[in-house]
Amino acid sequence: MAKEFSRTQRIGDQMQRELALLIQREIKDPRLGLVTITAVEVSRDLSHAKVFITVMGQDDDKIASNLKILQDAAGFLRMHLGKAMKLRTVPQMHFHYDASIRRGVELSALIERAVAEDRKHSGESEE
Repeated sequence: MAKEFSRTQRIGDQMQRELALLIQREIKDPRLGLVTITAVEVSRDLSHAKVFITVMGQDDDKIASNLKILQDAAGFLRMHLGKAMKLRTVPQMHFHYDASIRRGVELSALIERAVAEDRKHSGESEE
């Protein structure tokens, strides 16, 4: 029976869970907004990890500052991940903004607006 998930995917999933807890509990920077870890992609050799985040209700300047705060805290987070995950080597983390949530909300609003327009036009044609 073949493995359903590769080791890098399992490590990425565990890193995502651990990072969410660490950011919430250990980082005390008041400038940091409500950060959500959406995905973690780990390289095959486990040396690097791309950590994708979203920031709730923030503009581009706040997003950039949150990314900088997290990148500055990457060593601290990596040290705590090493203790929590019991890995021989913990990947270096690179934080990236995940705009898919924002795009999804915008597309959903466009669809709702189109449906409302369509209902309005179909109501006028019946009369």
